[in-house]
Amino acid sequence: MTTGNGVTGVSPEPQRPRTPATTAAAQSRSSRASRTEEALSRFHEESKLGEAYDARNLLRLWPFIKPHAGYLLFSLGLLIVTALLAMLRPLIMRGALDAIDTPDGLAHLTRAGWMLTGVLLTEQFLSFPQLYSMQLAGARAMADLRAHIFSFLHTRRLAFFDRTPVGRLVTRVTNDVDAINEIFASNALNAFGDLIRLVVIIAIMVSLEWHMSLLTFAAVIPVAVGVNWTRRRIRDAFREVRSKTSRMNSYLNEQVSGMAVVQAYAREDRSDAEFDEINRAYRGANNRSIVYDATLDAAIEMVSSVCVAMALWYAGRYAGVESLKDVSFGTLFAFVAYIEMFFVPIRDLSSRYTLLQSAMAGAERVFELLDNQDEDAAAPPATSAQPPADATAGDASLAFQFDGVTFSYKPGLDVLHDVSIAARPGDKVALVGATGAGKSTVASLLLRLYEVQSGSVRVFGRDVRSYPRDELRKKFAVVPQDVFLFPGTVLSNIAAGDADPDRARAIQALQRIGALDLFERREGGLDAQVLERGHNFSAGERQLIAFARALYRDPPIFILDEATANIDSDTEAKLQRALEGAMVGRTALMIAHRLSTIRAADRIVVFHKGCVVEQGTHDELLALGGIYSRLYRLQFAREAQEATAPASSTPVP
Repeated sequence: MTTGNGVTGVSPEPQRPRTPATTAAAQSRSSRASRTEEALSRFHEESKLGEAYDARNLLRLWPFIKPHAGYLLFSLGLLIVTALLAMLRPLIMRGALDAIDTPDGLAHLTRAGWMLTGVLLTEQFLSFPQLYSMQLAGARAMADLRAHIFSFLHTRRLAFFDRTPVGRLVTRVTNDVDAINEIFASNALNAFGDLIRLVVIIAIMVSLEWHMSLLTFAAVIPVAVGVNWTRRRIRDAFREVRSKTSRMNSYLNEQVSGMAVVQAYAREDRSDAEFDEINRAYRGANNRSIVYDATLDAAIEMVSSVCVAMALWYAGRYAGVESLKDVSFGTLFAFVAYIEMFFVPIRDLSSRYTLLQSAMAGAERVFELLDNQDEDAAAPPATSAQPPADATAGDASLAFQFDGVTFSYKPGLDVLHDVSIAARPGDKVALVGATGAGKSTVASLLLRLYEVQSGSVRVFGRDVRSYPRDELRKKFAVVPQDVFLFPGTVLSNIAAGDADPDRARAIQALQRIGALDLFERREGGLDAQVLERGHNFSAGERQLIAFARALYRDPPIFILDEATANIDSDTEAKLQRALEGAMVGRTALMIAHRLSTIRAADRIVVFHKGCVVEQGTHDELLALGGIYSRLYRLQFAREAQEATAPASSTPVP
């Protein structure tokens, strides 16, 4: 197309008319995107807490402060002394200035100088132990609180961690406890000394000149109004800061943990945009808290300056008036000093009030977490089936038993339905079935990581709900498919849970699975460093460490959850032969997709949609011609096809 000025252009594509159908589709997509964003926000953001009860939260901190109360009382005692010493300085200067015109005025001034020097030196000398003991009490109390939260998290059921972002929990243990510690670290408790100073200053000002004192005290009214105006707003701002911090930590944890997926799917730009949005929200919340804090501080500073100006005006306007008491120069100097000292505690109280609001916002979050009793792993929740009265009267000849067990992670959606399985000591029981059939859930219920809704799970005749958790789990060793290694050494990971690792026992465990040479060839041998999550070890090496860990523990029952999934076929064959001898006399619950690994099991239990549909030996189930037979034929055919497939003619670079 040629335009009017001779320039040839491209004719724009005519817009399609927006039909009601396309409009509805666009609205539907927008609605879905909005719902997705709201769901993500609800997952990361915490519900807004109700009205704060500062006194209650402070009282709940007392059990952690009480063991270190001696340091706190010592600090508060020194605080009173330093506060009273500070009140002497203007009086010393007043006496010196009023006596300067007298015959011995120079001597008065000299004595006043020495007295003022002594008071200042004493204040500074006492300030260090006062601040040190205050912060020492706070640091130790918060260390106890942090340890308590960490121990508390170990008592939660897995369902709690399934629905709670890791970053939120990290925020509770770190940022929120640090916010509470600011009460001590920033001397917020020195507000006690500020109150004493205010009372003493008021008494001295009234005794010096009560007319000017009334002018000063009248200025407290607008200050009180300003504090009341900012009180709720700054508290809400700090609540929002804590919430945004939690969301940022959660998102950062997700992105770092899933960095391989982010890079593989080229989501860097999308992740940057999402993090930038979270960061902007965090910055905005901080900006609001800073604005309120700065506004209050500036207002108090302005009122203080106005009061000084009014005191000077009064002294000049009414000097020499017979009906009013003359104000000497020394009195005026002391009065102005006391006005400034009067507003310093008020200004400090406002700033410390700000810190207190931040600390109480953190305390709310911490105690909200500690108030969660529904997920206490030490006792079943109220909605869970309680252990029967005869919880200890089961068949002790059975290593474990599921009796009519029904379980669901979410109400109304059963993962297991009326499942009954039993194994005698020394039995090798294998669980097979499609993904999501409920096999791994059986292992979780056996360890009492979750609670059954109905039925019972017994270990050596006792209901698992009647066991102390430690006693129950000492009877098991779990070899999972996804092995978790802790930072440390190979030895410390094999002896996980053992404060004093037994090197000879660890070597014996590695020998029994034929892996000792493999790890001794590494630099450092059993003392080789294990980095975070064991990323400096291959998946197969991590799996071998998990096997050695299980043998080191030497329990009566093994749970093998796809335990050979990350091991090559040759290593798997050697490991199987080694385990046959190592597991003699032990009960094993094996969860497997590779059916070739469980043919020698004493009994194979087939799951389908949460129900046990078949049980028997490998040969019996093949002869039955049911689900197991079909799964086996399909897998055997696939393995045979892969084994006979011709190699690619294209050379591998």
